[in-house]
Amino acid sequence: MHPLIEGILSATELRMAGAKQSFDHLKSRDLVGSAISARRRGLIPVIAEIKPRAISRPLRAGEAGEIARFYESRGACGISVLTEPTYFLGSISSLEEARRSTSLPVLRKDFIINRKQIREARADLVLLIVSIADIEDLIEDVRAAGMEPLVEVHDEHELDRAANAGATIVGINNRDLITLEVDLGRFEALGPIARDIGLFTVAESGVSSREEALRMMNAGADALLIGNSIMKNPALLGEITGVDIKAT
Repeated sequence: MHPLIEGILSATELRMAGAKQSFDHLKSRDLVGSAISARRRGLIPVIAEIKPRAISRPLRAGEAGEIARFYESRGACGISVLTEPTYFLGSISSLEEARRSTSLPVLRKDFIINRKQIREARADLVLLIVSIADIEDLIEDVRAAGMEPLVEVHDEHELDRAANAGATIVGINNRDLITLEVDLGRFEALGPIARDIGLFTVAESGVSSREEALRMMNAGADALLIGNSIMKNPALLGEITGVDIKAT
């Protein structure tokens, strides 16, 4: 594991040790249905990410909602919100604000290691990373809380583990958590395997153009999760989804 990831996990353990649990069930929104609807409209399904670290500052009050509304207007099929505060400058309040501001399904993206984090999520989906968590138990906890897990994998062994644990939505991360290097070939190798066993498959990391998005779709992606590139250049989202192309 890369030292940065180890630092994030240590910070998460310390933060959650004193966290209080409070949870309200929400009426969950369906990511799979939203992605299918986007494709029927001729769009590339994109889960657009609110990622403060990409712009090197925390979000101001109201900004997460503004970004979520913009993403929806540019054809996104879902919103991902990074909530890790120490390294990624995220927050639960930004997650809640984004969800209030859009009708799209919202994913909590964080380094989830225990039940407390699940019960504070207030989202439609929760990211679980196979390489850092006991996903077998956490998948059940997420569903018991009325949400759906998006289970992140990096190789075929992790993909098998996710499938055997009951995951139905998997994210294949093109970023190596040991080196932090990105290789789109990772999805091209694993995506068809995931599709063949009936999983809804999300390509994560490394997409910064429509050409790369089409490359992932051609490899079998049901949706893409894109953060850095669209936080730095929001206008890129409409080009990638195709909503701007359809408007011309």
